[in-house]
Amino acid sequence: MSETRPQLDGLTALRGLAAWFVVLYHIRASTPWLPEGVMHIAHKGYLAVDFFFLLSGFVIWLSAHSDFATRGWGAAPAFWRRRMARIYPLYGVMLALTIAFAALLHATARDASNYPWHELPLHMLMLQNWGFTDALSWNHPAWSISTEMAAYLLFPLIAYALPLARAPRAALLLGIAVLIGGMAATLRTLGFDNLGQDIPHTGLIRCLSEFSAGALVCALWSQGAHASTRVAVLATAGAAILGWSLAPAAELWAFPLLAACAIFLIADASRAGRAIPRPLIFLGEISYATYLAHFMLFIWFKIAFVEDAANIPPPLVALYLALTFAASALLYQWVEVPGRRLARGPLQKARDKATARA
Repeated sequence: MSETRPQLDGLTALRGLAAWFVVLYHIRASTPWLPEGVMHIAHKGYLAVDFFFLLSGFVIWLSAHSDFATRGWGAAPAFWRRRMARIYPLYGVMLALTIAFAALLHATARDASNYPWHELPLHMLMLQNWGFTDALSWNHPAWSISTEMAAYLLFPLIAYALPLARAPRAALLLGIAVLIGGMAATLRTLGFDNLGQDIPHTGLIRCLSEFSAGALVCALWSQGAHASTRVAVLATAGAAILGWSLAPAAELWAFPLLAACAIFLIADASRAGRAIPRPLIFLGEISYATYLAHFMLFIWFKIAFVEDAANIPPPLVALYLALTFAASALLYQWVEVPGRRLARGPLQKARDKATARA
């Protein structure tokens, strides 16, 4: 990126913890021995994805909006190339492994209904969760990457056409409330009372609304530390907690607002340069690999090691979690990092040529 931006280690660490929250959500049906309180939390693991959407909007705005302010619409192609280099190498590797697994199921006459070949082109193009299908298939967590792709296509409009960087704080706060409130009202009108329902038809709404709200949160945070803004954010967080405690269906607006407030406050605390333990930062760095790899890895793990998928013993669960961590670290080093480097080369050459012409 052309601009210097602060290191938000607190948000990186929180992203890592959120990824493991999703892992817990997907294995909960196999761990009935977990305490009731832990299981109650595990059932809400889908909310981590809403946090990811908000955080993604925040980080993308922080890293890319100045390019659009400087170069206008001309910044869009380079932005999209950077985004593809960031997400597609690992996405493609996991999809390829899943295709190989589906082919093996077909070759051995086993049930492969979760891997419909006619939907594969949608997955290859990251279009599978744009309302074209009625159920999740192939590598299920990849649905959110599909909707993120839609948000990336929308981002130049947010970054260039909307004067967020110069908007008054009150307007940004109102915009966040309108985006999240509008999303909640839409989902409630459709008959939903939580954010995890009917993902193939609601996931795109969730992503675009929350990603955009996350961009506004970053624009608000970028205007500097102001006591009045902190008070407004804390009051909003309190209202969200109260609303959610009084009515479960308030989750539709309360959790996104609460997550937006948390992102703002953690980013605000980063101005003080508070140290975050390196292991937590590393969990955040490998969180994309954790998120994309854990679901298929759990399927393969159960085939190889598990007799009763409804009650996996704690030692085997611990082994699965260790393998997920190891696979995440390896995929990060062997796939994600090289993919970014591969894209950075041509982009840097183009930037150097533009600088030389100037």
